[in-house]
Amino acid sequence: MNTGSDEPGEVAVAVNETGVSGVKDERALGSRAPAYIKARRMLHLSWQVGVFIIGLAVVVAGIIMLPLPGPGWVVIFGGMAIWATEFVWAQLVLRWTKRKVTEAAQRALDPRVRRRNIILTVTGLVIVAVLVGIYVWKFGFEMPWKIKDQ
Repeated sequence: MNTGSDEPGEVAVAVNETGVSGVKDERALGSRAPAYIKARRMLHLSWQVGVFIIGLAVVVAGIIMLPLPGPGWVVIFGGMAIWATEFVWAQLVLRWTKRKVTEAAQRALDPRVRRRNIILTVTGLVIVAVLVGIYVWKFGFEMPWKIKDQ
């Protein structure tokens, strides 16, 4: 694979074996704490504990938002991004997630997949319309809780 840059933190253009080029994120894994914090072991450990606690609070808030109103998944990934500033495992999870989301977006743009999704949506809407029509034909515009036994 050919890359246009070897510096960590820079974006490089990559060409794979099939000749398809794409943009690849070449950031180095590891802590992004300032150098003066990394230089002192106890300070760096304290920094990591603080980042972990803040990230945990954000992830827990996102989990709480999943059944409640709010952008649960966005907040969870925000907490993961906070963790990714310090922890390699979180950086790897975010890279994997970004790759899977990009692949899903590319698949969704495929004309065959779009056509299938449109056909399924129209079919579902026709079924719902038929069910609503049957309900209105049988009961009229009465709400279900006002229908007397017939």
